[in-house]
Amino acid sequence: MNNKKLFTASLLFLCANGVINAQKTWSLQECLNYAIDNNIQLKQKKITAASSREDILQSKTALFPSVSFNTNQNVSWRPFAESTINLTNGTMSTSRNTVSYNGSYGINANWTVWNGWRNTNNIKQNEISEKMNELAVEQTANSIQEQITQLYVQILYETEAVKVSEEIVKASEMQRDRAQVMVEVGTLARVDLVQLEAQVTQDLYSLANTKSQLANFKLQLKQLLEIHDDEDFNVEIPDVDDNSVLDLIPNQQSVYNSALGNRPEIKSSRLNIESSEVAIEVARAGYMPTVSITAGIGSSNNDSQKKSFYNQVKTNMSNSIGMTISMPIFDQRQTKTNIRKAKFALQNSELSLMDQQKQLFSTIENYWLNATTSQQQYMYAKANVRSMQESYELVSEQFRLGLKNIVELTTGKNNLLQAEQQLLQTKYTAIFNQAMLDFYSGEPIKL
Repeated sequence: MNNKKLFTASLLFLCANGVINAQKTWSLQECLNYAIDNNIQLKQKKITAASSREDILQSKTALFPSVSFNTNQNVSWRPFAESTINLTNGTMSTSRNTVSYNGSYGINANWTVWNGWRNTNNIKQNEISEKMNELAVEQTANSIQEQITQLYVQILYETEAVKVSEEIVKASEMQRDRAQVMVEVGTLARVDLVQLEAQVTQDLYSLANTKSQLANFKLQLKQLLEIHDDEDFNVEIPDVDDNSVLDLIPNQQSVYNSALGNRPEIKSSRLNIESSEVAIEVARAGYMPTVSITAGIGSSNNDSQKKSFYNQVKTNMSNSIGMTISMPIFDQRQTKTNIRKAKFALQNSELSLMDQQKQLFSTIENYWLNATTSQQQYMYAKANVRSMQESYELVSEQFRLGLKNIVELTTGKNNLLQAEQQLLQTKYTAIFNQAMLDFYSGEPIKL
């Protein structure tokens, strides 16, 4: 009996846990954190940044000598070699050596002492490239966060739009049911009832369309989060009041000034200018001499000598050291061309920075203008909804009394629906653009 109770309790717990998991709702912050950890595009950017670190390590080793060991082992076979006559202590003998062997061994070192600071400048360029790749990761993360926020706000809008459409359907069904009674008692023509029934069908179609749009935005957000399953995806609905919508909008110029100091695309453009300046120095190194030192130690052995391997290697050992100075005299204009191209690249980098700054200002200006306009429209839209609601209720009552026709009733309901949609649109447009202004100021995204 106890086992049966335990099994029942466990089953209830698992069922309850499954319901809880199925009903999980995602907050905006959870979506942002999950995307940062799982987005494939962002992972690829991180791998590129990690790979650039290896380039730095490799370029630093160019400051040190390179050392290599080499050996060469040869066996020769002469099948038609002639016999050799040997005279030893008055005794004559003949021999025929068809196989011979020899080997060589060496350790060589090469060190570029100076090449016009080309190696050190290569290190600087690789270090700048690493920083730019790290900023590319940050830039991608920012872009993903903006996309997630936009989709999240769109889901909030569509969620409330579904509720509005459901209320419209309920009101239409109530009017239809009321008209049914009026037709039965003879106070309303049946043609008006048919029009109301058609209106209910139209409202149900609009509701289905709104639900479809909501599902589509949820699907886009799941794909952006790299969630690929068939479970329901629901987001947390925050409490958005008038204070949130009408929050103080930061000054446009102050947001831009803050963005100039913290946005990764601006930092990356500045680093690109620095990299172009270093590239000019690398190109100028083509006019400089190159000084290198070489050293080596080697030996050899072969089977023609009547000595042991150790004695042969010792006897044949040779050491060498040398210095090479290479001074360019005429290089068919290659260095001059490289310098001029590097200077053009610098000019292009400076123009790219100016373009990035212009785009940044334009983006912030659009966010600021949309936020300001939406706040103003929200106040008017809210008053318009109250007016349309009162008008619709009055028309509905007059229609019930037979003082208004079906056209006037439908017009009043459509005006109310349009007013409520405008209110929702201005509400979430203001919230999204305010969040983006705070984000460009360097603050985390929040609604």
